Amino acid sequence: MKNLHEPHIACHVEDLTVSYRERPVLWDIDLDIPPGVMAAVVGPNGAGKSTLIKAILGLVPPVAGHVRVFGQPVAEARRRIAYVPQRQSVDWDFPATVRDVVLMGLYGTLGWLRRPGRAEKAKAQAALEQVGMQDYAARPISQLSGGQQQRVFIARALVQEADLLFLDEPMAGVDAVTEAAIVSLLKAQRDAGRTVVVVHHDLQTVARYFDWLVMLNQRIIAQGPVAEVYTEDNLRAAYGGQLALIGTLRLADDA
Repeated sequence: MKNLHEPHIACHVEDLTVSYRERPVLWDIDLDIPPGVMAAVVGPNGAGKSTLIKAILGLVPPVAGHVRVFGQPVAEARRRIAYVPQRQSVDWDFPATVRDVVLMGLYGTLGWLRRPGRAEKAKAQAALEQVGMQDYAARPISQLSGGQQQRVFIARALVQEADLLFLDEPMAGVDAVTEAAIVSLLKAQRDAGRTVVVVHHDLQTVARYFDWLVMLNQRIIAQGPVAEVYTEDNLRAAYGGQLALIGTLRLADDA
């Protein structure tokens, strides 16, 4: 049996550095996300939030460092991970129905050559019911609103039954009703024992939505329980002069 490195940690990142055209984007990142939390990754524009997620997933190559998921290299833990990219990075004109998109989440176990059967279609339908999109299964994905498209991609992640979910700004550009539905879905996943990591842009909702926080600006500024990390000193260290545009921030009384 192979030795596992930090098997009790859902996501362990050590000494991670990423550069684009020799310009450092992330520098010497050390990060530990425990299992069973709903974690937010926050930071100013250009902080490297999306790059961090892509580097963890192996979608961009690091200059240095390594990542472990439940003690395993990402390549070996791939089936335990699901990923929802930023909506604007997806080609929504691709000729696929809502059901087709959700079924794509099963190709990791099904394989590209085997056609989905009754069991796989039942799983896809159940995932669509979780996100309230069951009545749209046969509709082309291009005909949906932005919030509906986001729900479908979350269903694609849910159908994988992964232990660790990464979502890159899933609440960006959606209405308040859709945002509340997405947060409820993600909290349900956390309550079921899964680990949820969300790149998030709205500091005003961090304390209400999340229980773990990673504050980033090319380096890790702070990480840990929201009540410990969400402080004015850490916000100023992460956002600098941009904090004045955000306003004075305090933890919600009911956090």
